[in-house]
Amino acid sequence: MLALSLYLLQTFALIHKEMLALLKDPSSRALLLGPALMQALLFGYGATYDLTHAPFAVLDQSHGRAAHEILARIEGTGVFERVATLEAAPQIAEQIDSGAALLVVTFPPDFEDRLAAGQAAPMQVILDGRNSATAASAAAQVGTIVAAYNQSIGAAPLIAIDRRAWFNPNYDSRWNLMPAMIASLSMLQTLLLAALSVAREREQGTFDQLLVTPLTPAQILIGKAVPSILIGLAQSTIIFLVIRFWFGIPLAGSVGVLYFGLIAFTVASVGIGLSISAVSLTMQQAMLYTFMVIMPLMLLSGLLTSVRNMPLVLQWATYANPLRFGIDTVRRVYLEGAGLAEIAPNFVPLVAVAAVTLPLAAWLFRNRLS
Repeated sequence: MLALSLYLLQTFALIHKEMLALLKDPSSRALLLGPALMQALLFGYGATYDLTHAPFAVLDQSHGRAAHEILARIEGTGVFERVATLEAAPQIAEQIDSGAALLVVTFPPDFEDRLAAGQAAPMQVILDGRNSATAASAAAQVGTIVAAYNQSIGAAPLIAIDRRAWFNPNYDSRWNLMPAMIASLSMLQTLLLAALSVAREREQGTFDQLLVTPLTPAQILIGKAVPSILIGLAQSTIIFLVIRFWFGIPLAGSVGVLYFGLIAFTVASVGIGLSISAVSLTMQQAMLYTFMVIMPLMLLSGLLTSVRNMPLVLQWATYANPLRFGIDTVRRVYLEGAGLAEIAPNFVPLVAVAAVTLPLAAWLFRNRLS
């Protein structure tokens, strides 16, 4: 019992020492917590695929009632803003090339006459394809408007498509992107923080002194891991509060289940960071290794592209990526309201990564050659 008490006391002392090293400097505290808040706000406002403002130009050579009504419907959405009314076709290139207009809607001279005769009357939409996602969204909205107009004059097909989105009824891309930020943004700094922890002491020459103390490798591992885990969870909390109360995205699931998943994800991430730190002799090496690792982790996480669309070899590689399962866990709990039983399969790879990286880091602490 006395030995256990001494073991725990030594471990807590090391944790306290690491927390003081991280938080005693006010500028360090700001760097640990400030970027999480700033990045959450930036991603919330900037990283969205929704079309909220689309400047367009018009070349109406028909000057008929139908063209006027279609244009009124387009402008009435509140998304499209007419920035120019053109007189001739050569003016179209200027609007697109300069970026003044995202699209140009043109009506040929015989547009009204064709409609009156019951013939197909083509209208042309010229898009700025430099931003393909925005252009495709704009084209889809114009197509919807034209289809509604066709239906109003009795020219629509008999079959209508009724679309419904589960877990995101307003088709708001922010709902899909922002919950993923709870895992991905916190991982960026957590991984770097853990990677620098041992490398910093190696560079300062204090890590060798730590190794000759009565502390075991397991105690050193816990002392290095716990502060990084706490900082990572604090950053996730900041991002979660911004998403929930600033952007108003409702949480469908349980906060307890969400944090249970975040703890497993953060432990696995810290394990990778400590392994990087253990093999790094300097802080510069630790930063370079971290930046080398973080990009593949992001690309193979399913943050922006579906894992199912990746080649089979890369899909298998994602099982070693804790960010994939961290994002999946957060999204399912946040948007679907998934319970612990539904997200349980995600814990298997997270625990496996932690079970490999943490003991590896502990072994490297004593066996890494300088």
